[in-house]
Amino acid sequence: MNDLPHTLEILDRTPAVLRSLLMGVCDFWTQANYGDATWSAFEVVGHLIVGERDDWMPRLRRILEHGESRSFDPFPHNATIAPGTIPLSTLLDEFQRLRAANLQVLRALNLTPADLARTGTHPALGRVTAGQLLATWAAHDLHHIRQACLAMAWQYRDEVGPWRAYINTLSR
Repeated sequence: MNDLPHTLEILDRTPAVLRSLLMGVCDFWTQANYGDATWSAFEVVGHLIVGERDDWMPRLRRILEHGESRSFDPFPHNATIAPGTIPLSTLLDEFQRLRAANLQVLRALNLTPADLARTGTHPALGRVTAGQLLATWAAHDLHHIRQACLAMAWQYRDEVGPWRAYINTLSR
């Protein structure tokens, strides 16, 4: 779907969703993960910040300026900000600021359907379109909101008792 207004509906809301979910709750909720090699809600926000700085808009610019002639720079999928380095409230503020700035630039580009069909080169996936990149940005947000919620719900995995059978989030 190369429908930028639908994509923007998600991208606009993500900072507020995370702020509403995480602001003011204790570290029990924000620092806990759901097992080895998983992220906490704090790490999710840190990862989204790294993506705002180094992934989405730089790759869109690369497509628009160079097409397939210059591959995207690799992006480390495990990039985040380690818990305990700065307060979560500061992270949430930074994410909101970066996202607002990126969306302002994105809107100012006035992308057309032809722009969304333009192609670039992903180092692992090959040819991708600008529309696919933007759709992935929104899906990525939704994925990580789910991941933050999973990390939080996981803390109740034993306390729910037999209801765990009905909560597929808690089966791992």
